[in-house]
Amino acid sequence: MLLRFTKMHGLGNDFMVLDLISQHAHIQPKHAKAWGDRHTGVGFDQLLLVEAPTTPDVDFRYRIFNSDGSEVEQCGNGARCFARFVVDKRLTVKKQIRVETKGGIIELNLRPDGQVIVDMGAPRLAPQQIPFQAETEALSYTIEVDGQSVQLATVSMGNPHAVLRVDDVDSAPVHTLGPKLEHHPRFPQRVNVGFLQIVDRKQARLRVWERGAGETQACGTGACAAAVAAIRQGWMDSPVQLELPGGKLSIEWAGPGQPVMMTGPAVRVYEGQVRL
Repeated sequence: MLLRFTKMHGLGNDFMVLDLISQHAHIQPKHAKAWGDRHTGVGFDQLLLVEAPTTPDVDFRYRIFNSDGSEVEQCGNGARCFARFVVDKRLTVKKQIRVETKGGIIELNLRPDGQVIVDMGAPRLAPQQIPFQAETEALSYTIEVDGQSVQLATVSMGNPHAVLRVDDVDSAPVHTLGPKLEHHPRFPQRVNVGFLQIVDRKQARLRVWERGAGETQACGTGACAAAVAAIRQGWMDSPVQLELPGGKLSIEWAGPGQPVMMTGPAVRVYEGQVRL
């Protein structure tokens, strides 16, 4: 059978989006892995599935697969593309949408200028919620990697993140330290790794090594996690502007227990079909 899909991106973090409401298929990890290959498939960072909700208090169910076939809890850039997709495909007439994910319920708001605001919910900071192996909650932790000590903060935005402050993201060891931290035994479900360079109290630069995808052009949940870590440690003040390789995101966070609000673009690239 042939399945219609849409290729989209949020700041260069690219997605294949499948409507599984008007068309029906059982998508498996092997499909995501095959389609995600940039040489022999469609090529993407994540596969996004639009499904009918399982509870009456939300509008859609949102599932995410990395290009290596692993299913993950959350994707912030994908959430903005999800919102743009369901409106463009007339799956809803709402401009404020509640969506269930594996990592919890999020709220999406489409602005008239095309930007999408995502209420990502409150960050989770306790080690067991990340999950991260530590006896007590702290602003930062020290991890041993190849005999060296690495200082990092941990945040869950529905998916696990580690945030490291660096002097210069251009020379940061994203492709060497990133995968080592992703698979570090203190992160039992692996982790996304953000390398954060503070420019001033309102602006920063960020590169992210994503769990199961490698470095991407942008990571929405990674930007949220980095902003939370920076604000908690007194490095920055909300709202913050984060510059990623693919562009800029605006992040607002009022403090513990409050939701993280992310604003950024969502772009449709092309439509296509794949054979299942």
